[in-house]
Amino acid sequence: MKSPTHMLSATDVRAAADRIRPYARRTPLLDLEIDDRRVLLKLEYLQRSGSFKLRGALNAMLSGPLDDHVVAASGGNHGLAVATAASLLGVSATVYVPETVPAAKARRIEAAGARLVRHGATFAEAASAASDAAAGPGCRFLHPYDDPAVVAGQGTVAAEIVADAPGVDTIAAAAGGGGLAAGTALASAGRRVVAVEPEHCRCLHDALAAGEPVDSAVDSVAASATGASRVGEIPFAVLAAHDVSSVLVDDEQIMRARDRLWEECRIAVEPAAAVPFAAWLAGRVPGDLPCLIVCGANADWAPE
Repeated sequence: MKSPTHMLSATDVRAAADRIRPYARRTPLLDLEIDDRRVLLKLEYLQRSGSFKLRGALNAMLSGPLDDHVVAASGGNHGLAVATAASLLGVSATVYVPETVPAAKARRIEAAGARLVRHGATFAEAASAASDAAAGPGCRFLHPYDDPAVVAGQGTVAAEIVADAPGVDTIAAAAGGGGLAAGTALASAGRRVVAVEPEHCRCLHDALAAGEPVDSAVDSVAASATGASRVGEIPFAVLAAHDVSSVLVDDEQIMRARDRLWEECRIAVEPAAAVPFAAWLAGRVPGDLPCLIVCGANADWAPE
């Protein structure tokens, strides 16, 4: 059997882009100067379903015959993406979420037409229940990040960046389970990739230090989107092979960055989407022309 690094390449990302093009939006870039430094923002929070997750969900569902029913587990964004993709493709969906799911995300999952099931205190507990529920015929469990088709779909974000701004030399992405960061590495065409995590949601950082995926604690204002307790095997293999850098930011930096996005650009996003911007503000994202993926906006909030 091929290893995940041999299974996935930029070719898979290009195929994913062709599959999802009729359904996903091509999101814009914003060219800014902040603190006398130039930076590009990839406005992926404008994607259908409010986050990049739609791309991976669509690619996974379109990579073979459509299933009658799709089951997912999510802290919120993947579930909303699966619910939206299922509605677009005419299939039914059930989404398992932990009891801690933000109300805004739960409300939107149900509004998109999926059946919502609250189970357990953590994503891992919700995922275990979802996997069991998908064991029957005609059902498919769609993992939020440890699935090659999902990773390839997420890579279409970076593919658009490279096509629209070939002068970009660094791409920074928030990392939870690793799907977006891994997809970014596949599509970066040799550019530096920086994966940014909250200080206390650091499963990729810990895995890179250990040389393999390990269990990590989950405790951050961004945990609903970056709260994987263990990086996926497939994303980890891709990220390790591409020598992706890992950067940590604390919750105070994340919230300041979120509010700065509002003050500078009137961009209102959830905390996880501000994670790369927090790292850039702190001088932790190198490059003459970096691009930061602003990945999602599924939260109800007001500036502090």
